[in-house]
Amino acid sequence: MDELVYSYTNSLISKEELEETLSKLQDENQKMRKADYNDERASLHLLDDIEMIERVKTLIEEKKKLNPRYLVVIGIGGSNLGTIAVQEAILGKLYNLLENDIKILYADTVDSDNISNILAILKLVLERGENILINIISKSGRTTETIANSEVILDLLKKYKEDYNQYIVTTTQRDSKLWRISEEYKLNTLEIPKMVGGRYSIFSPVGLFPLGILGIDIDRLVEGARRMRERCLDSIENPASINASLVYLHNERNRNIHDLFLFNSDLEGVGKWYRQLLAESIGKELDRDGRQVFSGITPTVSIGSTDLHSMAQLYLAGPYDKFTTFVSTMKPNNSIDIPVFNGFNRLVYGIQGGGLEDVMKAILEGVKKAFEKKLRPYSEIILPDKREYSIGQLLQMEMLEVMYLGALLNVNPFDQPNVEDYKIETRKILEATMRR
Repeated sequence: MDELVYSYTNSLISKEELEETLSKLQDENQKMRKADYNDERASLHLLDDIEMIERVKTLIEEKKKLNPRYLVVIGIGGSNLGTIAVQEAILGKLYNLLENDIKILYADTVDSDNISNILAILKLVLERGENILINIISKSGRTTETIANSEVILDLLKKYKEDYNQYIVTTTQRDSKLWRISEEYKLNTLEIPKMVGGRYSIFSPVGLFPLGILGIDIDRLVEGARRMRERCLDSIENPASINASLVYLHNERNRNIHDLFLFNSDLEGVGKWYRQLLAESIGKELDRDGRQVFSGITPTVSIGSTDLHSMAQLYLAGPYDKFTTFVSTMKPNNSIDIPVFNGFNRLVYGIQGGGLEDVMKAILEGVKKAFEKKLRPYSEIILPDKREYSIGQLLQMEMLEVMYLGALLNVNPFDQPNVEDYKIETRKILEATMRR
């Protein structure tokens, strides 16, 4: 079965209250159905932009001919979190340590030590006569961290490649300053549609190009997202609208922390992507009517079973301020049997001869039963596997969930006006420093 499974039997919300809340989403559901590139829900139209997808695939094939040893994604926030989420979910967090044709590095911070390590790796590759491919991603074209890192890494590339511009792809909004610079230096450029925000951009060239370079089947990824969009827009009772309603109703009960509890370590990137999606979309000073509301739901990320040994005591005995969504997979990519070692069966009985997968499933079932006994509310998402189609479904569900949640809270889930506050102050400080 390829369909994502969603359950909310222990949500601790009555059927009547849930139905009443869902009825408030009819208007939003209709708006989603009509979304195009001129609408703030423009990300939903990305899945139908066949011309864009084909353009990305053509550039992927062209750049693969360079045989790059490393792909370097230079971006931050919405410009790389979605890519990390999909790459790690499908290829694994330890992907770079395995024997792969193309490895990937993310330059997403101006931490000097981190960038120094990236430069050291790239220098070794270039000194061996191998190639690297650089993808600079900034919708505005003026993201301070991204431009700073781009200048540093391009300076290294130019020392080894006279035709350095062949090894650079920029992804930005049409006519941004980065777009114009790209034209001046004859760089390949992919367009981010104007109305598609960074945190909703995974199915745009922002995510599709680097993922395709790594060999991920972007057609199946988009196909999974299309299926979830269809499933969620055909009926007002769907996984995204229901989970949004549950998050909203628990927030009304002062449970304003939403924990995404992922029972697979390779899905941690999905949690970090969702953390930005929820925080930046729902954390608003003003509602759509201009009233000061200081809206917000705090997203947290937990990894099973690791965080059961650090956070379970709080989750089961602490304040009733959380709503949890468990995420797991029906089957892992690999199965590992637990061998029988004489003596060890006396340490933990009942695991020898079984599989690690069986242990993880038992732990998850144990956690859910403990939550139920302690009256801790949760919903559950079960993925068929961690392949492209399944991950596409998951990411699209979460984006739709946050759009529905914005409608319930009467806030704009597509803007981020206060993110500019720190950017403006940073630019002032940097300009003043340069003048001294």
